[in-house]
Amino acid sequence: MQQRHTDREVYFHELAQTSERYFIPYVERVVTLSSSARVLEVGCGEGGNLVPFARRGCAVTGVDRAAVRVAEAQSFFSAAGLEGHFEAADIFNWAAPAAAYDVILLHDVVEHVPDKAGLLCILRRLIRPGGVLFVGFPSWFMPFGGHQQIARNAFVAHCPFLHLLPLPCYAGLLRRFETPACVTELLSIRACRCTVRRFEREALLAGWTVADRQLWWVNPHYEQKFGLRPRLMPAWWARLPLVRDMTATACFYLLQ
Repeated sequence: MQQRHTDREVYFHELAQTSERYFIPYVERVVTLSSSARVLEVGCGEGGNLVPFARRGCAVTGVDRAAVRVAEAQSFFSAAGLEGHFEAADIFNWAAPAAAYDVILLHDVVEHVPDKAGLLCILRRLIRPGGVLFVGFPSWFMPFGGHQQIARNAFVAHCPFLHLLPLPCYAGLLRRFETPACVTELLSIRACRCTVRRFEREALLAGWTVADRQLWWVNPHYEQKFGLRPRLMPAWWARLPLVRDMTATACFYLLQ
C-alpha cells in the first residue's frame, strides 16, 4: 500500500495534475470547455479530477457513494479556493436532472460496477446533446488489473498477474494475508472485472457511440505515481485482443 492510499490530499493533487495534463486535452477533442460548461464526475472520490475543470470556470459536480470522500472533496476544494458541488449518493438512486451535463467523467469506476450497461444507460440520460462521456479504466488482464496494489501485504501488493489465479487459489491467498475488508473489495473487483471487449459491448448496448479510444501501455497517472512517461499503445498492437488486454494499463474512451 502506497502513501497515496492513506494520504488522500496527496492523491487529490496527483489526480488534479493528471486531469490537467491528459483528461482535459482528451475531452477537448470532442467538446470545447467554456465557463458555462457543466461537468459531472461519478465516483469522484476526493474530487481531484475536477480541479482543472473548476479552474476553467466550469460548474463542477461530484457524486460518490462514500460520504467520507465527499467531505474530503469539499474540504480540499475549499482549501484550494475552488467552487464545486459534491453529494454522497449512489448514482443508481440519484435524483439528477435529465440532459444536464456537457461532460461526464467516469474514471476508475466502471471496473467496480456489476451492472455496467445499467450505469451507462443512466449516464446517457444525464448528458446534453453534443456532450461527451469520458471513461477510463484498467484492463482486467493487465499486470495489476485486480487492483492488488491496495493490499497491505507487500507480496500481494507487488505481485503482477496475481489476480488471474484460479478463484479458489486467489481467494485463499488473500484470506491468508489480508484483512476481511480488503479481501471483500478485491474479490468484488474480480467479479466486476472489465476488459476492452466487454466495455465496448456494454457501451453499445447502452446506446453510446465510441467517438475516440486511447489504449495506454503506460498509464498517464503513472507519471505522478512512479515518474514514468506515459506511452500510448500502437494501433497495430491494439488489434490483438489478448495481448492488448494484458498490456493496457489504462483504457480511455470518449462516448457520445
